[in-house]
Amino acid sequence: MRLWFRLLVAGLIAAGTAVSAPLSTPAAAQAAKPTQEDAKSITLKAADLIAAQGLDEATKAFNADGPFKYGEIYVNVIDFAGVWKVYPPRPAGVGQSVINVKDPDGRYIVQDVLAVAKDKGEGWVEYRWLNPASNKIEPKITYVKRVPGQELVAYVGIYK
Repeated sequence: MRLWFRLLVAGLIAAGTAVSAPLSTPAAAQAAKPTQEDAKSITLKAADLIAAQGLDEATKAFNADGPFKYGEIYVNVIDFAGVWKVYPPRPAGVGQSVINVKDPDGRYIVQDVLAVAKDKGEGWVEYRWLNPASNKIEPKITYVKRVPGQELVAYVGIYK
């Protein structure tokens, strides 16, 4: 679908017709505040990509600027032990255990993420976290999805 749209836009531009990009493109989404639907949609696509192509191939897409990484959006992946497998803001953190990470209120957020993935397969986790854009603790909501057939969890969060 996205390829079809790009071809259509390229054809219209070549024909001299002006077209504005929809908000679903990474460049446009940087200008607009991401929504909960964006977080959920990207998480589901990320889990599907890992299931289809494997974590190594998916990691390349998650770390590159594009549909999985733009603005405040990025895909995290942890295993069931709470070890980072993908963390684009700080790739050096890959391999570290984050199982005991707490938010400022003392909630074990990674344990909450894992509980949702293990118990329900997917869903929302809410907590508070330092927003690097504002340098303030703000409410954050994260969509979590267990990768089908694997002990991996993909998730994307946004500040409310």
